[in-house]
Amino acid sequence: MPTSQKKPIVVVTRKLPDVVETRMCELFETRLNMDDKPMSQAQLVDAIKTADVLVPTVTDRIDRAVLTQAGPNLRLIANFGTGVDNVDLDTARNRGILVTNTPGVLTEDTADMTMALILSVPRRLAEGAAYMRDPDNKWSGWSPTWMLGHRIFGKRLGIVGMGRIGQAVARRAKAFGLQIHYHNRRRVLEEIEEELEATYWESLDQMLSRMDIVSVNCPHTPATFHLLSARRLKLLKPSAYLVNTARGEVVDENELIRLLEAGSIAGAGLDVFEHEPAVNPRLLASDRVVALPHMSSATIEGRVDMGEKVIINIKAFADGHAPPDRVHPAML
Repeated sequence: MPTSQKKPIVVVTRKLPDVVETRMCELFETRLNMDDKPMSQAQLVDAIKTADVLVPTVTDRIDRAVLTQAGPNLRLIANFGTGVDNVDLDTARNRGILVTNTPGVLTEDTADMTMALILSVPRRLAEGAAYMRDPDNKWSGWSPTWMLGHRIFGKRLGIVGMGRIGQAVARRAKAFGLQIHYHNRRRVLEEIEEELEATYWESLDQMLSRMDIVSVNCPHTPATFHLLSARRLKLLKPSAYLVNTARGEVVDENELIRLLEAGSIAGAGLDVFEHEPAVNPRLLASDRVVALPHMSSATIEGRVDMGEKVIINIKAFADGHAPPDRVHPAML
């Protein structure tokens, strides 16, 4: 987009925090989604036919079928989210459309929720809370043998994906006395390993078979789809717990359900699901599962920070500069 005084037309697909929307309206010709209902594919196509910039969220599928109908003025997709698996990056690149995301700002929030699930599942927190809220139950008081879970101190935590979030999870887990292990595409710097007292496993299979808790913290890409496949899930110990706050598609959910129902793994803490927003009812029926509605990044501060990143990327682009958070396919 050539530098000019004309404000770019920015179409936002979902309701964002008021402070973010207000600032967007001040800077750009902004078209908001006031009722916050997800756009249909037809509505997304209508949006990109007129927009200079599209601001989608991680639930909007900006695939080839949508992008091939983009108008000539669409030159930037400023994704409101860190993950960009909702955007067909190859088609966008071929059509000369830049894609940006919002890295870094959700690290601490997601790591907090991951740690909460690491605590919740072995200690049966959701079960206990549900029991206390059920009017049909009458709690008779403390018992030495009731609601027994497992301590996490001294257990081995295997982190799948040692990026920003994985490292933030490791710092929290180390403070709780967990032993840190990890698998990553590339080994992290030696000083990070020393700080976290982390053990690197080049073989994901070998790590999975030895861990007490496994935390999934890698992005969803074609290479990580079902990274925790049926075969790999079977490597987990019967006493192991799986926690996923990354993307549901990284785990073979059907096999996970089968193993949970068979008692072949001890439990799972899930904030993401393979077919969102649909959630398999067998997961929700299991006492071995703590299920959350994709809320790891759901803090007011995090959402505002995401919006500010989106605004910075759009403003830089509109002013003729390279957006700071441009996504390249090679990064994934």
